[in-house]
Amino acid sequence: MKLALIAAFAALSTAAAAQAPPPAGPQAIRGQVSAISATQLTIKQKTGGPLSIDLTPDWSVQVTKPVAISEIKEGSFIGTSEIPQADGSGKSLEVHVFPPGVKIGEGHYAWNLRKGSMMTNGTVGKVTAGAKGQELQVSYPTGQRKIVVPAKVPVVQITNGDRTMVKPGAKVFLMAFPKPGGGLITGAVAVGDKGSAPPM
Repeated sequence: MKLALIAAFAALSTAAAAQAPPPAGPQAIRGQVSAISATQLTIKQKTGGPLSIDLTPDWSVQVTKPVAISEIKEGSFIGTSEIPQADGSGKSLEVHVFPPGVKIGEGHYAWNLRKGSMMTNGTVGKVTAGAKGQELQVSYPTGQRKIVVPAKVPVVQITNGDRTMVKPGAKVFLMAFPKPGGGLITGAVAVGDKGSAPPM
């Protein structure tokens, strides 16, 4: 089960690790499911029209469940959409905590949650309480970064889910990859716990 989670969530994250997805490359897709079959998912996007995405035969589901910020400890591996600050730190828009032993998409790179946002994936070092929120030292192979997590920022734990959770009306996030000859395909779909939207 753990290996399946690693492989599936890699499809959501690792392709973005070098740079932001270009138009012809992997795309971060957010929206609401309008239709699903055994081989295809149709999403009503937050911006733009409906989008149909093929599903790999072994596609899997990840669930983002809210957890207390205290779940982020030294040694945790996290991803966070963040906004760079003038002092060189990052201000979190959301934090997703990976399961123990899962380290994917490490680095600091452009993201599209909000204009000017970045994604930082790395291992948490020192954790301290700051004036503006919880302060995390996050390290990745090419450097490290101070991340400030304000009090009301969503913090979620990634866990395995069931395909039945991906149904019309469900709010989802996924990375879609271009297919030879046209179209998009994905091997993993993230859904929020109890109908919420995945925050990333």
